[in-house]
Amino acid sequence: MKTPKERPIDRVVDNVLNTEYEDIDPSVIEQAKLRIIDTTGCLIGGATDPGNRELVDLVRRRGGTPESTVLIYGHKLPAGFAAMLNCILCRSFDFEPVSPVVDGKMVPAHISGTNVMTALTLSEHLGASGKELITSMLVGDDMTARVLAVSGFDLNLGWDGNGTANAFGATAIAGRLLGLTHSQLRNAFGLVLNQMAGSMQNIWDGTPAFRLPQGVSAENGVFSAQLAKAGWTGPNDPLFSPNGYYALYTNGPANKEVLTKDLGNIYYADRAIKPYPGCRATHAPIGAAISFTEKHEFEVADIREVKLFMAAPMLDNFCGKPLTFGRFPHADAAFSYQYTVAVALMNKCVTPEHYSPEALNNPALVEFARKVTLNPSSPDQLPGIDIKVLMNDGTELSAHWIDDNKGDFIDNPLSEEEFHEKYIRNVGYSRMIPINRAEKVFSRIQHLEAENNLTELIQLLVV
Repeated sequence: MKTPKERPIDRVVDNVLNTEYEDIDPSVIEQAKLRIIDTTGCLIGGATDPGNRELVDLVRRRGGTPESTVLIYGHKLPAGFAAMLNCILCRSFDFEPVSPVVDGKMVPAHISGTNVMTALTLSEHLGASGKELITSMLVGDDMTARVLAVSGFDLNLGWDGNGTANAFGATAIAGRLLGLTHSQLRNAFGLVLNQMAGSMQNIWDGTPAFRLPQGVSAENGVFSAQLAKAGWTGPNDPLFSPNGYYALYTNGPANKEVLTKDLGNIYYADRAIKPYPGCRATHAPIGAAISFTEKHEFEVADIREVKLFMAAPMLDNFCGKPLTFGRFPHADAAFSYQYTVAVALMNKCVTPEHYSPEALNNPALVEFARKVTLNPSSPDQLPGIDIKVLMNDGTELSAHWIDDNKGDFIDNPLSEEEFHEKYIRNVGYSRMIPINRAEKVFSRIQHLEAENNLTELIQLLVV
């Protein structure tokens, strides 16, 4: 039997508590700052999206000790409540960083949406420095990515990793910032195991609830760390015990060694900055559609049908379901190949404006989206996506597209200009804070390690 210090959970706890800012590769720190900027921009852009004001008002009425700021709105709430709201606001357009690559394999995940705002919100409350914010966030990112990578992602299980694995990352961040001991943090991980949830049915049914899990993970992570500091205990091994995380929420651990391989030397995190709002699965079809517009001249009004050919597994997820605008059209559109491809063909881009109520109620756009049909690729088709456009006069236009993984930090990063443009577009869309103030936020996060506390930065992010 392994002694406690030999168990994976204890090695992970040690890494969370003992990592120093100077231990982390400078390139990882620079990427972390980019993710903080990007996630903050997404929060600004999504702050007033339908349903968000109502949510903020509801949580504000709960009251409690004013500890941390709900960004843009300015309300001071208990840190856990504020963290939850900030995480949910930044998910509004499904636009934040995604997709860590762990031990050479991409892991579907939205880690930054929870961890950036948990670290920022709790650091404000506790008076932490920019360096400590970055360090706590990165150890939380690393734990979340490793936990997910050990078992892989099985959509058929129905759990949303943002509501399960993300809770471990938020707990790691909170536990480090609150100064927990080794045993307290291990207990905090056990306590948060009791609060996990999140259903992928939120996306299948097109509801605003798809935003909830990553925010609830933040609130539960903060609470679990606070509870452990108050003396509560939890399961000794929340990961591998008979009723631990892998037994309850996965098909069981596969590559178990990934949890501790190169621990303390490699810090995993989301590796892609999204160039387009909406599910990352829609980005390859969007890229194909934009490429098509660059190769052919056409009038949308002259199109009879758009045939999209993709590998069959791509069609089996929620983005491949028939487009219907139900109770929350924004979610239906953001997770739809039909809608996103139609927008890309009509506008040669996809931006937050295309998920506004005005766009979603545009009869011409909706009608055109229904002309996009989804088809499995033939066995002899080259890897990638084919678009065939049938015109009213019988002409057929076509193009082939290989996914270029746009936004990946390593494979195909956004240029500095593209990155900045995305941030400013989010700010401009929301019209909640002036562009010149947003530019100051951008610059201060670029030099976040120089911040002794976050008071001035937070003030810039309040209307």
